[in-house]
Amino acid sequence: MKNKPIRILQCVSNMDRAGIETMLMNFYRNIDRDKIQFDFLCNKNKPGDYDEEIKELGGRIFVSPGLNPFKWFKYQKFMKSLFLDHPEYRIIHCQNEAMGVPALYAAKKNNIPIRISHSHNTRTRFDFKWPIKIFYKWNIKKLATNLVACSHAAGKYLFNEDVKLINNAIVTNRFIYNPKLRNTLRKKMNLKDKFVIGHVGRFEPQKNHNFIIKMFNEYQKKNNNAVLLLIGTGSLENKIKKQVTSLGLDDKVVFTGSIPSVNEMYQVMDVFVLPSYHEGLPVVGIEAQAAGLKCLFSNRITNEVQICDNVSFLPINNIDIWVDEINKFTKYERKDLRDSIIKNGYDIYKETNELERFYNNLLKKD
Repeated sequence: MKNKPIRILQCVSNMDRAGIETMLMNFYRNIDRDKIQFDFLCNKNKPGDYDEEIKELGGRIFVSPGLNPFKWFKYQKFMKSLFLDHPEYRIIHCQNEAMGVPALYAAKKNNIPIRISHSHNTRTRFDFKWPIKIFYKWNIKKLATNLVACSHAAGKYLFNEDVKLINNAIVTNRFIYNPKLRNTLRKKMNLKDKFVIGHVGRFEPQKNHNFIIKMFNEYQKKNNNAVLLLIGTGSLENKIKKQVTSLGLDDKVVFTGSIPSVNEMYQVMDVFVLPSYHEGLPVVGIEAQAAGLKCLFSNRITNEVQICDNVSFLPINNIDIWVDEINKFTKYERKDLRDSIIKNGYDIYKETNELERFYNNLLKKD
């Protein structure tokens, strides 16, 4: 008789196409699902881009009452019922950092033996949730049995110590530079003779789209053939579109929204920019390097993201430096960098095996 797979409850915001969620899906698609299955505890009651694929892969999606502190008791009641209905869970893996504390608390109270807290960032955004997140952050170590992070910097930020790293791995072959595909897509998108500056990221304060637009505006004054390609969606999207219109850049900025073919869009680009205020270790940074692109990152991003020699880290408050740096890369030879991706531990096949071993070793120790 075939053994049932181990089911692991992944705690997330919701399963849209963002960095953490994309990382999770990379692992989920490649893990041995006869032995390990993922289920997802989503804390936002809205459909996710990956929901249907999750169901097709055999995963289940549970939607909590939300993480509003005023719903704490309702949330805990929901979690108790969830664990009673699904006694198969022995591992909960919280991907939402400090906001994973309500789930970690519920898991501990309901005797879930393995409770993983995963750090994906290096800073807590200062907003109305900031005091709650700081309070939760202080309590993570009391509730989690295991601490992991996407980078040393992310581990030090959330846990104040070095912890086990789980690399934000990618399906390398999907991103390798393909000149034939590049030419086809650029022709289809009417970008054949354009110089394309690209960015992939949610339209949220962390990603610093305001800076991208200002920087591009200055660059296109010197290079009238430039186009800005923005991939993603988010709460600030309409605000950024208004900024583009106010600068008269509507015919030079392409908004794609959330799309499944992001890997192909790297082929279209000439330079990739990521002027984020903070990142744990951005998946898009690994993807862009795999595509052989020159990558300009803000100096607020950990240098652990650099795995190839095509990366520059630039000050976040100096537009002129970014414009000058882009000018250096109007022409360069893009290369197949898959060996660097694999060597540095970011190829999904090898890293999936490592993740499987990690989960299995935890269960053996339990």
